[in-house]
Amino acid sequence: MNFRSLHIDDLPVEVFQQVDVFIAQEPVGFVSAKRYRADLARRTFRPEWTWIAEDEGRIVARAVWWGRPDGTRPLLLDCLWTDSSARDRAGLAARLLGAAHRCFQEQHGDQLPEAFRMTLQNGWRADPASREAVAWRQGAAAAAGFTHAVERLQFEWTPACGVPEADDRLIFVAEPDDDKMVEVFRRIGDGSLDDETRKKRARLSPGEAARHEMQFYLDAPGERGWWRVVYQPDGLLAGLAIPSATAYNANVGYLGVVPEMRGRGYARIILDAITRSHVNRGAEQITATTDVGNFPMATAFRKSGYRNVETRLLLSAP
Repeated sequence: MNFRSLHIDDLPVEVFQQVDVFIAQEPVGFVSAKRYRADLARRTFRPEWTWIAEDEGRIVARAVWWGRPDGTRPLLLDCLWTDSSARDRAGLAARLLGAAHRCFQEQHGDQLPEAFRMTLQNGWRADPASREAVAWRQGAAAAAGFTHAVERLQFEWTPACGVPEADDRLIFVAEPDDDKMVEVFRRIGDGSLDDETRKKRARLSPGEAARHEMQFYLDAPGERGWWRVVYQPDGLLAGLAIPSATAYNANVGYLGVVPEMRGRGYARIILDAITRSHVNRGAEQITATTDVGNFPMATAFRKSGYRNVETRLLLSAP
């Protein structure tokens, strides 16, 4: 068995077409040849971030990592496939991930990709085929050290959802001072239901976690000038609104309410302001995600007309 990354002379699109028919048979999101070609052009996929397992010249497994267009390393494992005839699919996939991770560590100073993202249909646990498809992938990820799991709901806004009206209970103010913005992130992080925020708070100080969170959105394709700090009319801090973007769509990015203002319906007001902000710039589609366990945020999305289009299972190191 040979484990290796692709090279330019592998003609990677043709390589993907060889196995595309097999990948499409499982009810888990997969990277087709068409999407791979498009993301190669965006540089969110790279041949060197794409690994295959070969058995006597036949491709029996592949793993595709995603990264930012201007990034130097892969961030997310976006697709993992093995031939259904493999006797131990989890074991084969684990060996492939292990070979790729060793190479990534050598190239990027021991930095590994941050997570494995699986795209699933809503209610996937009720479907035996979906449970089986998740099980062997989760087993392979666990062998690679990705044992922490969080389920996220993917939401989407289109013009058919309607444009929410403005609400004058809150005031939205631009804040160019990054240090002041970090302090807003820090205050919102107290008592947060967001899994990633909690993970950062478990290993970093609140201030350090806030800076990491802010840097993530500074690195995203959205503009810093879109961000707004949110206040009550009496001048008290209420929260933060960050309209952002992915490599593909306008995105809700980040919104939060400080602890003492929670329970007043402010999350929906802030979300509606982010939606209008994107619509005013011509957005025809806005995406967003929130953890399954973040009930207030999921409720705000639904009340604002966003549709829950799929579920994502995110596996990462503890």
